[in-house]
Amino acid sequence: MNSSDTTATAELGLRLVVPERTAVPLVARLDYSAEDPYAIRVAFHTGEEDPVEWIFARELLTVGIVRPVGEGDVRVWPSKDEHGERNVCIALSSPFGQAEFDTQVSPLAEFLHRTYEIVPAGQEAQFVDLDEEIQQHLAS
Repeated sequence: MNSSDTTATAELGLRLVVPERTAVPLVARLDYSAEDPYAIRVAFHTGEEDPVEWIFARELLTVGIVRPVGEGDVRVWPSKDEHGERNVCIALSSPFGQAEFDTQVSPLAEFLHRTYEIVPAGQEAQFVDLDEEIQQHLAS
């Protein structure tokens, strides 16, 4: 995992759960920045030239480690693998299709812990420049 005082990056091994087939291993890159303190960007490397990118609420991934959370396009819940190891499942849905992934809890939890060292829970608003956000929105 790479990190600075304001950013954290990690690569996470995932398994794409394919019904009635062997799960497909892949890698996702997780990026966090204090400039966007509520979000974690995830780039799924699926073998295509460009990764598939999603943005998750940091809290959604955090809560999903301990209990099911999310509705609609993104759902996250805890599980155990065939060896009794703690995992996290992530289900994604879009107009282009659906996918379900699972990964071990510990690397995801380590990454999330680092994000909370950068921006503690409940202090996200202190890292958002609301005036700048409004200016950017009005400019577009």
